[in-house]
Amino acid sequence: MQNSEVCYVNVAGEMNITGLMTSAGINTAICFVLFSLFSVLRKQPCNAGIYFGQRIAQVRSKRHEPFCFDRLVPSASWIMKAWRASEEDIIASGGLDAMVFLRIIVFSIQIFSIAATICIFLVLPLNYFGQEMQHKNIPSESLEVFTIGNVKEGSRWLWAHCLALYVITCSACGLLYIENKNIANMRLAYVSSSPPKPSQFTVLVRAIPWSSEKCYSDLVTRFFTKYYGSSYLSHQMIYRSGTVQKLMTDAEKMYKMLKSTHMRDYHRSSFITCGLCGGTASSFQILAGEPESAEDRGDFTAPDLREKECAAVLVFFRTRFAANITAKSLLTPNPMQWVTDLAPEPNDVFWSNLCIPYRLLWIRRVATLSTTIVFMLFSLGPVGVVCGLANADKLQNLLPFLRGILERKFMSQLVTGYLPSVILILFLYIVPPIMMLFSAVEGSISHSGRKKSACIKVLYFLIWNVFFANILVGSFIDRLDTIQKVVPREMPTVLAKLLPEKAFFFTTYVLTSGWASLASELVQPFVLLCNLLDRLLCRNKGVLSCDVMSFPYHTEIPRLLVFGLIGFTFCIFAPLILPFLLVYFSVANLVYRNQVSICYLFCYHHSKCSTF
Repeated sequence: MQNSEVCYVNVAGEMNITGLMTSAGINTAICFVLFSLFSVLRKQPCNAGIYFGQRIAQVRSKRHEPFCFDRLVPSASWIMKAWRASEEDIIASGGLDAMVFLRIIVFSIQIFSIAATICIFLVLPLNYFGQEMQHKNIPSESLEVFTIGNVKEGSRWLWAHCLALYVITCSACGLLYIENKNIANMRLAYVSSSPPKPSQFTVLVRAIPWSSEKCYSDLVTRFFTKYYGSSYLSHQMIYRSGTVQKLMTDAEKMYKMLKSTHMRDYHRSSFITCGLCGGTASSFQILAGEPESAEDRGDFTAPDLREKECAAVLVFFRTRFAANITAKSLLTPNPMQWVTDLAPEPNDVFWSNLCIPYRLLWIRRVATLSTTIVFMLFSLGPVGVVCGLANADKLQNLLPFLRGILERKFMSQLVTGYLPSVILILFLYIVPPIMMLFSAVEGSISHSGRKKSACIKVLYFLIWNVFFANILVGSFIDRLDTIQKVVPREMPTVLAKLLPEKAFFFTTYVLTSGWASLASELVQPFVLLCNLLDRLLCRNKGVLSCDVMSFPYHTEIPRLLVFGLIGFTFCIFAPLILPFLLVYFSVANLVYRNQVSICYLFCYHHSKCSTF
């Protein structure tokens, strides 16, 4: 046990205020440079389609401004414009979803302001003076002395930690109640003031039973005329589409075209004169008694649609009430037939998934869930690498050639304090596209439903790999010798002692994944690169060289919720994390107000330059 205590002091010694300030300084410099770059790039007319995509999409105009020196000078005018944007402006630009997203950020600012005030002035001093010891200078102090791990067992001041926890919890519950009430009223006002939409009168019906005597369209007409005759209006069948179907249709058209050409060449081979009028034998034409069909005329643009009908249909009703009742009702005793849902908006429909047989959806969902779990488990490898980098002693033993580099104080702080979070963030960039692919395979009928499913998957992935895996795997690596000697019933106590040590990693994660990601969100480097290549390679001179981006809910909402989870977990354990979280949410409020107001278009469509 004595050896393990020495190891504990060495590991904790790596986590000092200087290393934390080094990471904060690096990220502050990165944010300042990127914010200045954004203020310059947004003034260039060639980038208007990126940074003003929503407004240009609304007016469809191009800006031709003469060159002026102000374009090259950074400014903070966008901050004031974003701050002045009211709730009515946000709803007019992005709709209710954008407003709710911003309310999540405002709620986080409110609750963490309360938590920071209580924990910095009450909990932090108690943690710092929790044990009788001789303190060093603040820059050289270990981060552990600012955590609850520095409070000795049985301390009579632990009631203050419990009091702070109860105050924060009660404040969060009260603010959640107020926010829920306000958003409910906002939603009611938004729905009542919005004009009727065709999707509100439409029901998507799937799993239509197959019949050898009648086509799907006749079955739909017969069914809804019989049971919903007073409210049923009409319907539109859904036909097979996609790459495979398009190849089959093109092949069929080509076959008919070649066949028609061959027949024409066969009847054009005679040059024998008629004798009466001197014409060739091919001059005579046989007039059919019936008009030619589209196939006989060689018209290949009107294939037999009945053969391409899917077991899905859009049914239109006369009233919204009838559409809602039908969508929520069980139409037949068999729940696997005549399955109904409210139809998505036209731009939101995921057409390729509507033709998936309904009986296969549960197989797809189970397979997707299993694949997601396997992907999460295999992702523990990069997490283990990150945890290994966070410990300089074990990294030197594993890679001896780094010993000379890590002996330098600045390089040791850079590798252990900044590099692990950067590697983890780079790895996490591939997660949202993979989860979007899984959600598409799952069979969602709308783009918004696919993003919602991907949002849930990304959130679970981040909670497991960023939060729990880092705590468990990192603590296991740091205390491998100690944990081997611990009996199972003492494991919760050991983990409780190890948890405050991970506050340093999560604080740097907030800096790298939080502050730097906001600057990257403003600049949009990937879209900017696409726009540049489009202009250079394709010689596109217009400002709308790339389509307007849709808002990436599946990446931004999980990030906010994970930061909230980290803040609630470590607000009592390590209060020093709260100021960095508060700065993140405050800057996020300005950044996303700007993006919602002028950048993103809040509708679902395919974008060739979208980063999502």
